[in-house]
Amino acid sequence: MFNIRRIVSISCLGLAAWAGSAQAAGACPPLLDKTFARLQDEKPQSLCQYAGQVILVVNTASYCGFTKQYKGLEALYSQYKDRGFVVLGFPSNDFGSQEPGSAKEIAEFCQNTYGVKFPMFAKSHVRGKEANPLHAELTRLSGSSPKWNFHKYLIARDGQTVTARTSLTGPQDRDFVEDIEALLNAKN
Repeated sequence: MFNIRRIVSISCLGLAAWAGSAQAAGACPPLLDKTFARLQDEKPQSLCQYAGQVILVVNTASYCGFTKQYKGLEALYSQYKDRGFVVLGFPSNDFGSQEPGSAKEIAEFCQNTYGVKFPMFAKSHVRGKEANPLHAELTRLSGSSPKWNFHKYLIARDGQTVTARTSLTGPQDRDFVEDIEALLNAKN
């Protein structure tokens, strides 16, 4: 015999859990409410998984004078990831055709040459009318569009506050690192 009170109780718990997860899902800021294919295997990844973190978005290329910045980007990621910091790499062939490779070639290059472990996404456009939705929104919010490879956008934990740095700002630049630390230390 079924216990109706137990079934109702379980149903209410399930409804509460659903409401809680729906509320948590609503915590994803519009800027991050986007999905991109992961570079390594093309599996769709929601950027909502990074909500609440300090995020550095970088458009990358394998054959650029700034390509050595991968090493510094990985060092930043490694140093600060446990404090809620993530680097998101977006390979692009928009500048000087310096990222001509396939996803597999790009992934192998990043891993084998620079030991990149931070999240990388499939090659896409980062400027102009063909810009992927994240970069289009970052350009709008910051007032700065990428002029070359390794343009950087720093997103605060609120998922709304965005600042931009050009390719000339290296990952170990003292002022840039201070900006990251300030965002990591900021009260929400």
